[in-house]
Parts: sequence; structure tokens; C-alpha cells
Amino acid sequence: MNLIFKNATIIDANSPYHKQAVDIIVKDGTIQKIGANLSADGYEVVELDSLHISKGWFDSSVSLGEPGYEDRETLANGLEVAAKSGFTNVALQPTGNPVADKQADIAFIKSRTAYAATTAHPIGALTKGSEGKDIAEFFDMKNAGAVAFGDYQKSLSDANLLKIALQYVQDFDGLVIAYSQDDKIKGKGVVHEGIVSTRLGLKGIPALAEELQIARNLYLLEYTGGKLHIPTISTAKSVQLIKEAKQKGLNVTCSVAIHNLLLTDEVLGNFDSRYKVAPPLRPESERKALLAGVLDGTIDVITSDHNPLDVEVKKLEFDLAKDGSIGFESAFGVLNTLLPLEVIVDKFTAGKAIFGIESNGIAEGDAASFTLFNPEGDWTFDKKDILSKSKNSAFLGQQFKGRAYGVYNNGKLVLR
Repeated sequence: MNLIFKNATIIDANSPYHKQAVDIIVKDGTIQKIGANLSADGYEVVELDSLHISKGWFDSSVSLGEPGYEDRETLANGLEVAAKSGFTNVALQPTGNPVADKQADIAFIKSRTAYAATTAHPIGALTKGSEGKDIAEFFDMKNAGAVAFGDYQKSLSDANLLKIALQYVQDFDGLVIAYSQDDKIKGKGVVHEGIVSTRLGLKGIPALAEELQIARNLYLLEYTGGKLHIPTISTAKSVQLIKEAKQKGLNVTCSVAIHNLLLTDEVLGNFDSRYKVAPPLRPESERKALLAGVLDGTIDVITSDHNPLDVEVKKLEFDLAKDGSIGFESAFGVLNTLLPLEVIVDKFTAGKAIFGIESNGIAEGDAASFTLFNPEGDWTFDKKDILSKSKNSAFLGQQFKGRAYGVYNNGKLVLR
């Protein structure tokens, strides 16, 4: 497929064409030429309103149903939605049935997704069955294509297991993901512990449950060395703890979920289970601290934390509903109302280096792997905008600005 992208504004701080409107010729998957007013003879023309192009976006925390929960989402459709939402690469959580905790499971995912425009990078489970008892087969999974090891939304209560994991992965430069929440302190909590939980009569989760576990995990990292990624932090103290750890020289990175950057626990007044997420939505003061952490570089990555769930587990009484929200389709529109464009692109691309994924630039001779988007235009997110099989979005009815058009990746052009 030979293409010419006409009048595209490049957003790439490392490119000499940063913020310039140019034409880009792609031939056989490689960028052949970049310049103004290039001839389109012999090329299929891609020309879109206010077209902007950046390096391909990466989502560091994505759950898809397959294998085992195809009623929630399939790998094929999930990756198609990711592409149409602007993501060229996604890290897949080990949330299927069976849990991806051995070489064959990783190989299955790689095989099933090999021909998609969006490249899937499996995360192997940290413990067998994600049950928190025995370390999983890290090295075999690494050889099969796993980019990191973690148990999705499950905190490891056994500190010695995390210590062993951090030591073991150093033999092959592996990455450990440590979801941080002390389950004993959380107890039966379902929302942030504070004024709103008291008013609604819902059991609260103290911010301490996250912060205490992060402090413990950082002490373990300081002792063992290695690389640690702390996903979806949600409190001001968590930001501060990680900032101090980085200042000590620890090899720690972290992410924040988009819904924690936009929404607060004030939306819980109608007990709508679409807003039941983990970690929970926090007060405005915590949300502002997270935004500040993004802007000052403490928070390395922003993730959609895309988690499709069917009505049988989501449309229930608030206490009983499963945690999670889909986030692909709304991701860029949300952030474009909150952050400068260059920051969004940085936080959507920086995770590749953390997870050991190749990141192509936008220069002549480079393999073409980029995201197409329009930062202009206000719109309201509606059910018709959801392309996922599951519809459990916490963002319905929200006002957004700008949309992703799609991607060019793996020699394929996918547009919404």
C-alpha cells in the first residue's frame, strides 16, 4: 500500500518537522519522503481535516476478554477498536481464562494478534493463576514475547514473592508490575473513603491502602534493584512517594488512568456502577495532584486502563459490580480537554521505552508507525461512539475536544 498523507502537521519534539504541515509519502511500509507540496502521482491520497500525525501511541494497560471471555471482547475487535482510537501498540493484561501465566498462553496471544494493525504485547502473570502464591514462568514467557509481569488489579500481599520476582527478572532485564493496594486496609471498601462515601453510606477505601503498599514496594525495590512499574496510581501521596524514589535513583516508573485524571468521586451520587473503578475515583484535590504529577514528569505514562465488562458483572448494585471502564474510544478526547497536545503525545509514547518496545520516529527511511488525529472540534461522547463489544464507559455524556482518526502501522491503514 503506497500512500501520501497530505498537509499533515507533525507532532514530534525530536523531529525537524515538529509542528510543521508537510506531506508524507509511505511506500511498502517505509517513510520515503517528507516535504511540502509533494506530488501525489501513483499514490493513494489520505487527506483529512486538521490532520495531525505523531509517533504511534502506546497503551500500557489493556484488558480484552479473549481467551475465555469473548462475550466481553475479542482480540480481533479489541485491537480494531484500539487502532481506530489511535493506538499502534498495546500491552495486554493477563486477564483471560486461563490467565496468561506460561509460555503457551503468551504464544497463543502473539499468534492470534499477529496480523492486526495494532501490535499486541502480552503481559505475563506475576504469579501462577494470578493467585499470589507462586511465581510464574517469567523467562519462558519472556522468550515467547511477554514484555512485563504483573497480576492485574491484584496486589501481592507476600512481600518476599515480590522481592524474589524483582531479583529474578534482573537476569534478563525484565520488568515487574506491582499493582499497589493493601487488601487488609481496603477491606470491603468500594469507593474512596471520605465525605462522599460517608454521605452515600458506601464502605470506603482509605488512600492509605494504596500509599502504604507503594511505600513497601519501593523499599523492596531499593533493596533488590531491578525495574518496577507501579500502574494506575491515584493519590497525591503516591505521586510524592514515587517522586522521592526517583530522586534516590531507583528504577521505578508509574502510570495513571485517564478516568482518575478527569473524574472525581462526586459523580457517584446516583450509584452508577459505570464509575466503579480500581483504584477508586478520588476527590478533586487528588485529581489535581495527579495532573501536576503528569506535568512535572513524575507520572511517566497515561493509560486508558481499558477493561470491557458485560452487563452481567457490571450492571449490578454498586457493591456487587465489577471494577472497570472501557477507555479506548474516549482516550484522546478526554486528555485533549486537560493537557497540552505535546504532553499527551509524550505520555502516550513514553511507555514504549519502559516496556522495551521499539519506537519508530517520523523521518525519511524509518518504518512508518504513526497515529493520525484531529485536535480540533468539540463533541459529546455518546453510546454510538462506542466501538467495543462492551459498553461500560465512565465517560458517557462528557464533553470532549478532538478525535483520533486511526493509525498506520504494520503496513496497514486503519481509520475510524
